[in-house]
This record gives sequence, C-alpha cells and structure tokens, in this order.
Amino acid sequence: MSNPVSVRTLFVSDIHLGTRDCQAELLARLLRRVRPERLYLVGDIVDLIAMQKRAILPPAQQRLVARLLRLARSGCEIIYIPGNHDAAFRRLSGLKVHRVRIERRMVHETVDGRRLLISHGDEFDTHVRIAPWMLALGDGMHQFVLALNRWCNRGRRLFGMPYWSLAAALKRRSGAARRYVMQFEQAALHQAAREGLDGYVGGHIHNAGFRARDGVLYCNDGDWVEHCTALMENHHGGLQLIDWQGELIEREPPMASAPLPEQVELPMAGRAS
Repeated sequence: MSNPVSVRTLFVSDIHLGTRDCQAELLARLLRRVRPERLYLVGDIVDLIAMQKRAILPPAQQRLVARLLRLARSGCEIIYIPGNHDAAFRRLSGLKVHRVRIERRMVHETVDGRRLLISHGDEFDTHVRIAPWMLALGDGMHQFVLALNRWCNRGRRLFGMPYWSLAAALKRRSGAARRYVMQFEQAALHQAAREGLDGYVGGHIHNAGFRARDGVLYCNDGDWVEHCTALMENHHGGLQLIDWQGELIEREPPMASAPLPEQVELPMAGRAS
C-alpha cells in the first residue's frame, strides 16, 4: 500500500462504536489513506446509550480503537469532543486520557487564519420542536432504515460492490428531513456569527455538507453509520468533504453575501441520532 497522504486536520464524528451499524472497517481504511497532524473526534464516538441495552464491540471496532490510540502515540494531536450519545465523557473535559485530549467545545484556527467553532451540535436540538409521537415514530423509522442498510450492504459485498448508503438515499427524499437539516444549519451559523467566528464544524445530524451565509461557513463532517464521510483541512487551509476511500465529495463553497435568515421554529418529523 502507498504511503498515506498528509493532511493538516481531519474531523470525524458519529462513529457510534458499540453498535452494529458502526462502519469501523471503512473508517480504518480511511485512516490508512490519510495521515492527519490533528484529529478532531466530534462526538458520538462511543454510543453509551445503545451500549446500556446491548454492548457490541466486534474485532473491527477494537482494531479501530487501537489504531486511534496508535495515532495519538505517534504524534497526531487527537481532541475528543463528546456528543449526546457519549455525554458522560463531558465530565472529563480538560483532561487527557491515553494522550487524547477531551474538551466540551473548541475553536480551531485554519492555516489561512479562519476561526471555526467546533462542537457536536446537540446543543441546537432546542431549536427544533418535535411532538412526542413524531419523535417516537422518527426513532423507530431510523432504526428500521439502518437495519435495511445493513442487509443491503451485505448483499453488495457478496457481489463485490462497494459500500452504498441506502439510509442516506432515503433521507434525501424526505422533505421533513431536509427542513430539519436547514433549521439545524441555520442555528449553527447564527451561533458562530454571534461569537464573531468565521464558521462552524459539527456532526450530530448525520448529514454531511457545507453552507455559506454572510461570510460564515457551516461544515458538517457526516457520520460513520450511514454516509461514511469526514471533513479534511489541507495544508493550504482549504476544507473538503471526503469519503471512506479518501475521495473528494465536495469542496467548501465561496462565501455567500446574502444575510442570514431570521431563525424560525418549524415542526419537524425527525431528529438526529
């Protein structure tokens, strides 16, 4: 195998170690292709909520954890920002565990001097109003779709086909999911603007992408359950979304001049994992 490509910073989130849906092998494959100087683990890395019901840590997930710890020992700066599924680790903020630094949130400065707020994103859940019955329905449908996703990709592997996210394809067709994402992005952009920062990086909603409004950049690095994507900063400060093979998905957009829209609260039909 060729030597890994050096990158300045890599952002990954929503790995959900401890669950059947964690795509640990694909993330390990990416980490063999790219070598970051700094790695942000942007929440829901370990799914402590799911592990209360049933803990699953197969060999592929154990190897991924070992690889991350080797990266830390070899000089890669790893910063772990816990999310809502691993919120118990927030009590360790400010500490280092096995050379992994744990923080509640961070401000990252890119090579070209931009300052980006980094958090998991669950703090923006309060901007979304969801009826209890819709919440329960959304959770049930999400688990059903993830189960379909597992079976779909087992079949694809039998025919030598690469990973493909059925769950992501179905989400793209959902108007309610698109409205949820729009409101989440809007809340994150407003928060970065209020703090006088140039942008925001997070995860939480399992929807990778960029948005730019009024000189503020929104970046979501995706997840390693459905989409298998990461956000990468190159040595010139450019930000790119890449997939599990290290292939480019999307570059950051130019800054838009349109002002941020006023925040509104919409009834939504789903929520983030």
